[in-house]
Amino acid sequence: MATPSFRRFTYDVFLSFRGEDTRYGFTGYLYKALCDRGLHTFMDDDKLQSGEEITPALQKAIEESRIAIIVLSHNYASSSFCLDELATILHCQSKGLLVIPVFYKVDPSNVRHQKDSYEEALAKHQKRFKGQKEKLHKWKMALHQVADFSGYHFKDGDAYQYEFIGRIVERVSRVINHAPLHVADYPVGLLSQVLKVKKLLDVGSDDVVHMIGIHGMGGLGKTTLSLAVYNLIADDFDSSCFLQNVREESNKHGLKHLQTVLLSEILGEKDINLASVHRGISMIQQRLRRKKVLLILDDVDNRKQLQAFAGRSDWFGPGSRVIITTRDKQLLKSHEIERTYVMKELNKNDSLQLLVWNAFKREKVDPSYEDVLKSVVTYASGLPLAIEVIGSNLVGKSVEEWESAIEHYKRIPNGQILEILKVSFDALGKEEKYVFLDIACCFKGSSLKEVERILGVLYDNNMKHHIGVLVEKSLIKVGRGWFDVIEMHDLIEDMGRQIDLQKSPTEPGKRRRLWLGKDIIHVLKDNKGTRETEIICLDLSISEKEETLEWNTNAFIRMKNLKILIIRNGKFSKGPNYFPESLRVLEWHGYPSNCLPSNFDPNKLVTCKLLHSHFTSFGFLGSSKKFENLTVLNFDWCIFLTQTPDMSDLGNLEEVSFKGCESLVEVHDSVGFMNKLKILNAEGCIKLMSFPPLNLPTLERLELSFCFSLEKFPEILGKMGNIRVLQLQDLPIKELPLSFQNLDGLEELSLPCENVHFSSSIATMPKLFRFSVTNCRGWQWVKSEDAEDNLGSMVPSKVEWFAAWSCNLDDDFFSGGLMRLAHVRCLFLRDNNFKHLPECIKEFHNLWALDVSHCKHLEEIRGFPPKLEHFKAINCISLTSSSLSMLLNKELHEARKTEFWFPGASFPEWFDLKSSGPSCSFWFRNKFPARVLSLLIAPVGDDEDGFSLIRPMVFINGKVQPRPFYFKKIERMIEFDHSYLFDLQTIPMYSNLFELPLEKEWKHVKVTYEGVIETSIVRATGIHIFKEGNSEDIRFDDPYTNNKLDKDLNSSQSENHLLRTIGFFTCKFFIGLFLFLFLLLFFTLFTSLGTNPTRV
Repeated sequence: MATPSFRRFTYDVFLSFRGEDTRYGFTGYLYKALCDRGLHTFMDDDKLQSGEEITPALQKAIEESRIAIIVLSHNYASSSFCLDELATILHCQSKGLLVIPVFYKVDPSNVRHQKDSYEEALAKHQKRFKGQKEKLHKWKMALHQVADFSGYHFKDGDAYQYEFIGRIVERVSRVINHAPLHVADYPVGLLSQVLKVKKLLDVGSDDVVHMIGIHGMGGLGKTTLSLAVYNLIADDFDSSCFLQNVREESNKHGLKHLQTVLLSEILGEKDINLASVHRGISMIQQRLRRKKVLLILDDVDNRKQLQAFAGRSDWFGPGSRVIITTRDKQLLKSHEIERTYVMKELNKNDSLQLLVWNAFKREKVDPSYEDVLKSVVTYASGLPLAIEVIGSNLVGKSVEEWESAIEHYKRIPNGQILEILKVSFDALGKEEKYVFLDIACCFKGSSLKEVERILGVLYDNNMKHHIGVLVEKSLIKVGRGWFDVIEMHDLIEDMGRQIDLQKSPTEPGKRRRLWLGKDIIHVLKDNKGTRETEIICLDLSISEKEETLEWNTNAFIRMKNLKILIIRNGKFSKGPNYFPESLRVLEWHGYPSNCLPSNFDPNKLVTCKLLHSHFTSFGFLGSSKKFENLTVLNFDWCIFLTQTPDMSDLGNLEEVSFKGCESLVEVHDSVGFMNKLKILNAEGCIKLMSFPPLNLPTLERLELSFCFSLEKFPEILGKMGNIRVLQLQDLPIKELPLSFQNLDGLEELSLPCENVHFSSSIATMPKLFRFSVTNCRGWQWVKSEDAEDNLGSMVPSKVEWFAAWSCNLDDDFFSGGLMRLAHVRCLFLRDNNFKHLPECIKEFHNLWALDVSHCKHLEEIRGFPPKLEHFKAINCISLTSSSLSMLLNKELHEARKTEFWFPGASFPEWFDLKSSGPSCSFWFRNKFPARVLSLLIAPVGDDEDGFSLIRPMVFINGKVQPRPFYFKKIERMIEFDHSYLFDLQTIPMYSNLFELPLEKEWKHVKVTYEGVIETSIVRATGIHIFKEGNSEDIRFDDPYTNNKLDKDLNSSQSENHLLRTIGFFTCKFFIGLFLFLFLLLFFTLFTSLGTNPTRV
């Protein structure tokens, strides 16, 4: 854990200068002008510069100064003392010291590149400090670095010296008068966020005005971040104003009052009187349009506030910046603010660090607290507000008191935290509050599609709007991926649930929604339901769900307005006697009856899902026509179900599923004639031997995979042009009917073909873009009916994703019609028998990923697609040396961001760095290199599915960069060494490295496979950086010590390892003998020269 730094200032200004050049001239005048302005300035006397190195007292003066002014004059570099002082100043600059260089009658480029007098001075130092390369290198780096800072250049004849000095003093005075705002007692995890926002602000561009937004849920630290950014950049502006708590202050005092505060701060005028908000707007426009200002509007919650303080960017002078913090993303959109920064939760390490500092006021803590600290971190879920409040409340408490407090917080969340989080809830409309509480209590973690479908029965067609509002207000997130899961911070969820419980704290039956297991059981057992209840969502814990629940089967009679009933975990003793006619969604896992209550009027029922139930058949008692509004019918995992019900009268069904019904032997014919059906799923019905014919014009998805007894694909009775996805994995079907061509809308098709015979023309179906076939006994391309013999006449395919695994493909696969796949982007041909990748594959201009792993007969790669980035040839043990050399071609990897995995242990000569260990290192500054190529040589392969990836850990200055939770250690060893070569930019989790703005200090990067694979099997690792921009910003040796990190040492280690591996014992003997004789000669020479280190 790093200790938060707290700087204490003794001096306002520290002056660094060459005494003989400027002490009694320029620097003396500057010192007097600073003192006259009341600025406490440190200027050393002659005695302090008499030694060779700076004294501890001088170093302390530098560390305790707010600003360092470096007067770089003609003879500055001739003094080793001055150069040491400069290096010390630049070291302190990273800790917050403001450095202002003054180039006094010297050209900045001469300082940067050490020319003219600076070149002469360093040449003399090189002779004088011959054995101290580290010191010389440090001086050169310091001179180069200081020349990059924003400063002042004085040339004779350009200006009066007193005017020039006046400008410097004005700037210094402005900085000193601007007292830094308090940010946080413990600013943990703040620096990286500050740097990202600073990059977004583009502070150096003085010809434009930028407005940016910082948004996120309450308690994440938006205000803290904006305070830190303000302190960092305020000195670069003519005037600045931090308008804090805009929402709260405008409610208390009005917008006019805040406009007065803004104008007073920026203009430095006390007596500003405004007649109205409109007068304030006019005055801001008139008085600030020529000023370069920094304005921060903190916690804005409505557009009127923005219109009152920063209506348009042209209200402010060029170079101005406006930062707006808010919980409402839509507010930023409506004000046309495009540059935004999204606040994120703290990671676990930073959360733990912040908690320890708040609770114990120190870095380390008694190990007995370790488990309880982790419990608090888990509870707070990365919310800084919660961590700080809980940590502060538990200062000085014992482990037992911590444990008790945590249990209390889980039952009754802290009021201080809830009040801050509740602000966003209070800003919602009535119906949006209902939706939020529904999600917080019942649907967190559900898919967006499911939530919109279920809650749509309550809020008609407004769900998309309501969900959008909740996202904009930072109350929920919609995750990206296959299921678009609705995410909500744990403490936001707690806040919502507490609000809901307050409606009727002691009588749960009078609440709108029931979601606590004990409350639902109480209501159902004791028949305590009321008309108030609209939603019941029961999801018991694993231990609770094993108990059989005795309940009152008439419990639903009193719930006249019950609309949604979801029971996902719960073992009920018997089925219900009554459902209210208001019921619209019924989802009951393990439904304890084989029919719905006979007195139930299902006219309003839209969804019926009875998963994991134990009935053998299911009947719609009475007339099934009453179910005319039913759109979803689901019997998944009803393992005793033998036949599906007659669905003839269920004309509005859109989704039917009986997935995993292991005993199902009969599917009613009616399922094949439903005019509105979109999804039909019978996956995993292992006893099903036949399937009724299908005439489903609206069907979009059909799932029949893993029906191990289904030998015949159903007949297609009419055009089914809407079908998009057909999954037929692991079916024993022997042929596809001719009517299969009626599925001409197919976009995604997965086929088994160990026994099936089908035409390869399927791969050219008009809309098909994803095609997968496995275990095919052979493949023969067929021409269209009117095609001629030449390849050009073959029907081209639109397939973009093509997989043929273990299909016995030989070279005829390529020669017979490969060009039909010319549009393919991903081509997976694992475990086949071809010997060549033909030259024509170069014509595949869209091909991005190619996998030929386990094609053990593959010998030659004759062409390479121009856009191919991902290539796997694992276990292709017959590849020729020329083909392997092609895969290591420098130009190939320079032209694209590659990820290659292939056999062989050759190390490319063009790589910058080679190591025989599991790690490689380099240094960079200013910006992470745009192209970093990593190489691992080890006998490891992927898993059988082909989806295992090797991802290294990346450390910057000893701190590991974030890695996704799903990464596991690769343990699959294979017989031969393989090379795994990839660009770091191909790994999404490291994409932020290339965007992060950094200081000018050197950063150490370590790329390691420790913990990823067994390090003892690593043959070699390497790094190559494709140089873009300033190559001086990348080094492979330590810029501070000049000791090479890897290159020489690791190269020699690698060579020794190679010698050991191939068994050149004799060679090793002679090398050892040579080294012994060399050392003996060196020792003799050393003793003959005496002990004078200078001569040596």
